[in-house]
Amino acid sequence: MEAAYATLQDAAGLAQLSQSVEDVFSSGDLPKAAETLATMRHCLSAVGEVAEFANVRKQLEVLEERLDDMVQPRLVDALSNRKVDAVQDLRGILIRIDRFKSLEVQYTKIHVKPLKKFWEEFDIKQRANRVEMEKYGGESINGLSFASWLPNFYDETLLYLEQEWKWCLTAFPEEYKSLVPKVLVETMGELNSSFVSRVNIATGDVVPETRSVAKGILDVLSGDLPRSTKLQNKHLGALIDLHNMTGAFARNIQHLFSESDIAILLNTLKAIYSPYETFKVRYGQMERALLSAEMAGIDIRGAISRGVGAQGIELSEAVRRMEESIPQMIVLLEAAVERCISLTGGSEADELVLALDDIMLQYISNLQETLKSLRMVCGVDNTAHSDASRKETGLEKREAQRLVDVSEEEEWSIVQGALQILTVADYLTSRTSVFEASLRATLARIGTNFSISGFASSLDKSHAATGDENGEVPMTGRAALDIAAIRLTDLPDKSKKLFTVLEQSKDPRYHALPLTSQRVAVFSDTVNELVYDVLISKVRQRLNDVARLPIWSSVEEQGGLPLPSFSAYPQAYVTSVGEYLLTLPQQLEPLAEGISGSEAGNEEAQFFATEWIFKVIYADYSFFH
Repeated sequence: MEAAYATLQDAAGLAQLSQSVEDVFSSGDLPKAAETLATMRHCLSAVGEVAEFANVRKQLEVLEERLDDMVQPRLVDALSNRKVDAVQDLRGILIRIDRFKSLEVQYTKIHVKPLKKFWEEFDIKQRANRVEMEKYGGESINGLSFASWLPNFYDETLLYLEQEWKWCLTAFPEEYKSLVPKVLVETMGELNSSFVSRVNIATGDVVPETRSVAKGILDVLSGDLPRSTKLQNKHLGALIDLHNMTGAFARNIQHLFSESDIAILLNTLKAIYSPYETFKVRYGQMERALLSAEMAGIDIRGAISRGVGAQGIELSEAVRRMEESIPQMIVLLEAAVERCISLTGGSEADELVLALDDIMLQYISNLQETLKSLRMVCGVDNTAHSDASRKETGLEKREAQRLVDVSEEEEWSIVQGALQILTVADYLTSRTSVFEASLRATLARIGTNFSISGFASSLDKSHAATGDENGEVPMTGRAALDIAAIRLTDLPDKSKKLFTVLEQSKDPRYHALPLTSQRVAVFSDTVNELVYDVLISKVRQRLNDVARLPIWSSVEEQGGLPLPSFSAYPQAYVTSVGEYLLTLPQQLEPLAEGISGSEAGNEEAQFFATEWIFKVIYADYSFFH
């Protein structure tokens, strides 16, 4: 009965308010109008969906919109002139009719303008520089670079937000933690396209080829520039420098907004870093383009072709270039890892390992091509042919011709050069293995920084977490504010792919560069094949004409007893082969010691030399059978 009585009273009050509300609006008393509308909404909720009051419900919506429109001019004036009391009164009116959102929109709109004005100062100064240039007949004047101007923009923005934070602390004691961050988020949203464009051009300013056409990284990647224009380390270095400036600003903002909820902080930091997302999503493409260009600068085919009698020098030069290229290549790969961490915080580690694997495949392919050319230098490019094929193609004749043309000293020079290729294979294997282990450790460290096991749950909980007993940001929240983790909150598929790679890196058997590991093994086999062919080539050459020696066509002398005929002295080809085999250990042992290392001792070196000598002797034996 009491509930029914109260409902009847609300219905009666609603009818009365509906008739008198126009008088309240006419009086201009905005607080009273807000109170009247709030009472009407309360009465409507009490009576429920009654057809008799359907028109009143529509009337209420119109009146609330009308009151909001009446408040806005006064709100703009109060906010613009920092009238705290007036702002608080108007805030109360809007909250009473559930229209605080309009205050938030108006506040943001007013305070985004000064920040956009800061941003536009760069264009104004750039235009002034161009006018100055034209004034002096087009002479070059040191203009203002975006990289030198950006810190100033961040400083002015930070100072402005600090002032707003202090003022809102008084004017909006309950909402300042969300109002001021909203200004920055909206500002970055409106500046995003312009910001990306300026960053892109700034990355091109550090290289003459791209500065002259006002282009940057994105233009190089898109193919809009001539093919001769390559991505350079300076381009990415400039991008990382700009990103570091933004990172410093983000840390200051994080400190300023430390009282805000984690969700608000997270959204704000995303907005700050958003211009760089255009570049980060192309990280794999950038790294491939840069590494390919840098690898092209490593000359492993620069040995000058030399004529007969100087192949040993050509071979030695080529081997030296191959060996020197290995540490150069590793340095490039290590720099790529550093760039990935500096620019993406490791969030593109999955793309990094793919890019490194691809580039190493290209590099090893170049080494393989060089090996093919060295087979010809060594005179063993025909060893894979069958005897019939060699006869048909005339290779046997050319082989004999080489035997005449190449001196003994030159042959030994070729043997020594070929043996040095074993050092290249061993060096490539060891350096690649060490780098892969280092990369695996880096991936594991990135995984630890992400706190993979609790990363996803930390993001879910961070929206509700506000702090611990001391008012500090909880561990889950701090993890979510990591630059890489910020990106991954909006990229679930990317996160899954990345975390799979990072989790696998914990296994010591994991190959961070699986294709590279396979190709290095193939390269070592190819080197061993080349060295083997070179070592037995001299034996092969000496034994080629054995079947055509006069002794085999001579007529057997008739005697009283069937005695065998033989020479008291070894044939020249036997002596030559024997001397060659006796000399091989002297060539192999120093090389074996270098490959095995001082820690392994002499036993491993002796085993290495013995193994190769055995291979050659076994090949010699097969030639006789």
